[in-house]
Amino acid sequence: MPFGLLKYGLGKDYPFEREPDLPATPTLKQHYDVVIIGGGGHGVATAYYLAKYHGITNVAILEKAYLGGGNTARNTAVIRSNYLTPQGVRFYSESVKLFERLSNEFDFNIMYSQRGQLTLAHTDATVRAFRQRAEVNTHFGGRTELIDPHHIAELVPTLNLNPANMPVLAGLWHKDGATARHDAVAWGYAKGATQRGVELHQLTEVIDIIKEGDRAVGVKTNRGTVHCRSIVQAVAGYSAVLAGIAGFKLPLVSYPLQAMVTQPVKPFLDPLVSSSALHCYVQQTSRGELVFGGGSDPYPLYNTRSTLELKESLIAHAVEMFPFMSEMQLLRQWAGITDMTSDYSPIMGLSPLRHYYLDAGWGTWGFKATPICGQTMAELVANDGKVPDLIAPFALDRFDHFKQVNEMGATAASH
Repeated sequence: MPFGLLKYGLGKDYPFEREPDLPATPTLKQHYDVVIIGGGGHGVATAYYLAKYHGITNVAILEKAYLGGGNTARNTAVIRSNYLTPQGVRFYSESVKLFERLSNEFDFNIMYSQRGQLTLAHTDATVRAFRQRAEVNTHFGGRTELIDPHHIAELVPTLNLNPANMPVLAGLWHKDGATARHDAVAWGYAKGATQRGVELHQLTEVIDIIKEGDRAVGVKTNRGTVHCRSIVQAVAGYSAVLAGIAGFKLPLVSYPLQAMVTQPVKPFLDPLVSSSALHCYVQQTSRGELVFGGGSDPYPLYNTRSTLELKESLIAHAVEMFPFMSEMQLLRQWAGITDMTSDYSPIMGLSPLRHYYLDAGWGTWGFKATPICGQTMAELVANDGKVPDLIAPFALDRFDHFKQVNEMGATAASH
């Protein structure tokens, strides 16, 4: 057998040449129909839907680093739709539906795994809030229900039902909760977009926005100047910075958000388990690693460094939920930058500049919105600024009219 493999590997018939998933970076043209600033999941998804469903292929994605290297590469890959408001539930439910069929659409495995999410309630007030969330989710087609401690013990036998002397009274069980490979999602969208003519320009940083009156008409980059008809801003934690360069302010504050992962062990935890009272959530990856995450850092900062303080806090709370984890070794720790709004909902749609469209304010929930965000932003651009109904509640001017979409407390861990 080894000799046969060696003969095949050294033979003429070995397929040394294969078509690359992504083409080489082309020369930057002077004009595009659409420029998308940001080569993360949202940026490449928008380009993909523009090309595939609207026939707009003269599109340039400008990424200052590398494909999916920002928050797309730094999240914990959770997908869910169990939010608080009708607007939020409708929006994220559509995203879950798109995630379910992405591998088939791309012909590219994103390793989607529907495992469910369990959020623990430790107080009567939390139980009441969970009951309301379950009703809202059910009304809009989500599979979410309130379950008792006995059912929780059946779902997660290894869970300590009295962590930190805070007995678990109930749980919000979200059957639609899932995970997917974040890098595979970005590569799948990028592959589909570039195959249809979209250009991906990595190591291309936007340093200025070119304006004529109240309209955006192009960008200046470290590789030259580009003119265009429309611009989409999708730069996650740096949204307020880029908006400032464009000449307007966004009601955002950016915080580091840290996570960590242990050495791999045999599978024992299928659902994602979270507790907002403990500011911690735990999930096991397909490789067997245990991922810990929680609340963002308590101070604004544009930095992705890790800290010992948060590491100690997260580990202590994770061990409260799963005491035997105290014997496990930590493998690595990392951080992303979250752009938070005051109502914990995104900013999508129009900006003060004509033909300059916003995809910002995602905080800790950007990955799970990737497909529906790409689809609706593409529709917005293709229809020359006509805002899709699904994202109309997330308009920037809601802060002027006091029509916030309050999702505070709907995250897997309190912020």
